Amino acid sequence: MNFLAYQHFTLLIPFRRGTTLSVVLALCLLGSVVAEDRGKFEYPYAPYNRGSMEPQRTGWPLSEEERDYALKAEHDRRPGRESNQHMPAMWPVTPSAGFWGGSSWLDTHATLVHYVRANQGPIDVLLVGDSITQQWGSPLDKGVLNDAWKKHFANYKTINIGIGGDKIQNVLWRLDHGGVDGLEPRFVVVMIGNNNMFFTPETGIESVAKGVQVCVANIRDRFPKAEVIAVKILPAHAPGNRFYEDILKTNAAIDRLKLNSDPKVHVLDITGDFMSSDGALKKDLFTPDNIHLSLEGYAVYAERLKPLID
Repeated sequence: MNFLAYQHFTLLIPFRRGTTLSVVLALCLLGSVVAEDRGKFEYPYAPYNRGSMEPQRTGWPLSEEERDYALKAEHDRRPGRESNQHMPAMWPVTPSAGFWGGSSWLDTHATLVHYVRANQGPIDVLLVGDSITQQWGSPLDKGVLNDAWKKHFANYKTINIGIGGDKIQNVLWRLDHGGVDGLEPRFVVVMIGNNNMFFTPETGIESVAKGVQVCVANIRDRFPKAEVIAVKILPAHAPGNRFYEDILKTNAAIDRLKLNSDPKVHVLDITGDFMSSDGALKKDLFTPDNIHLSLEGYAVYAERLKPLID
């Protein structure tokens, strides 16, 4: 049984609103059969694998049908919507294009696809994630990596495909739709899941951790020779805040999945570097929103990455 097929058996996430565990098992087992029959990377939500949701599951450019589908509001494309069921536990593990209104998210993705196509072939580091990744320095902004990255990794050819606001499911969609095609990275650094915290009252914690696991599995499938550094979600806000507490719970759930049982996957926990002994954020490492990092914060992050990448 391949890696993803095994994960289908283990994705026993409780659904809401009357969906029973037997239904979850049926979906997961069906996904496993599809995965083994096709010999390709498959997702835990079997209807997605069968193509009954997404008109074009992979590739770039998009067909007209896929573009029309991706331009629907994201809540109209969630797993279960096609059968009028509410399945929030499947949201973080099923690819979904982001949506900011109109075509702006798709246009941002297209900019990064163009950037990746201009840098085909071997690279040293591929950065994958949301705004915390984007702010290392991105073609979406000034086009140069920040001082913290340059101090430690100036000699490494680095491609950054972070997009602010992305959730795990958005990164999965980008990986499948031209986001990394043609690259040959030595290292992939992925940090994702912060924006999924907005939805944990519906999705639960375990499904977010599973989403991180599926994201790592997708990357491993695409780049079997690369070393993958999965960075745990950085703390945000303050102790007692639901967002803060759910991040800690999600990181604990990631630990239980033992991602580093794969010798090519290295789980990096730097949360302690960003918190005081009482759990409060170290203010100098964050911007005033208590979510994003200051340049000092990126310096700490870079220093912790350096031993793994060197």
